[in-house]
Amino acid sequence: MKRLLGALVVLGALASFVPGALAATSGTSNVTLAASATSQIVILDTDVILTPTSTDYDNDYVQATGASGLRVQVKTNSSGGMVLRVKCADATPRIALADLLIKTGTAAGTGGSTMSSFTAITASDQNLWSTTVAQGPWNVVTTDLKVQNLNSYTDAAGGGTTLYTNVLTYTVVSL
Repeated sequence: MKRLLGALVVLGALASFVPGALAATSGTSNVTLAASATSQIVILDTDVILTPTSTDYDNDYVQATGASGLRVQVKTNSSGGMVLRVKCADATPRIALADLLIKTGTAAGTGGSTMSSFTAITASDQNLWSTTVAQGPWNVVTTDLKVQNLNSYTDAAGGGTTLYTNVLTYTVVSL
């Protein structure tokens, strides 16, 4: 009997070391993402050159619209949406701000708005396009351009070409 009892004690001790025989415990952890609203912009067209034709000079304006305009991509994860703004804060604009007109033919995002008729650019932000919901994936917004009063911009002495350049600045703001 002593032998049997000793064998049982040894077997019991060995059973406590078998992996499946260990007592199971569990716990939980929380993983929290603190997401912040962010809006992004990618400038697709960094330059556009408007080269007036004789008809443009007769009409006293030249324009670049649709696929010929300036394209930017925008997106946001903000549930309130975003606004795309544009301005010409150029310290020495060569084209008079009153002569440089902008608009977009790109449809507004859900609940948003667009600048749908030509408007003179200013040195402060102007709302060009907006949406009131998150915008993803990327959306392309095109800025249509028009330069009026063409006959006010003279060419170089000797019949050359003079370039008149303004810098436009785009900004996206999460709502």
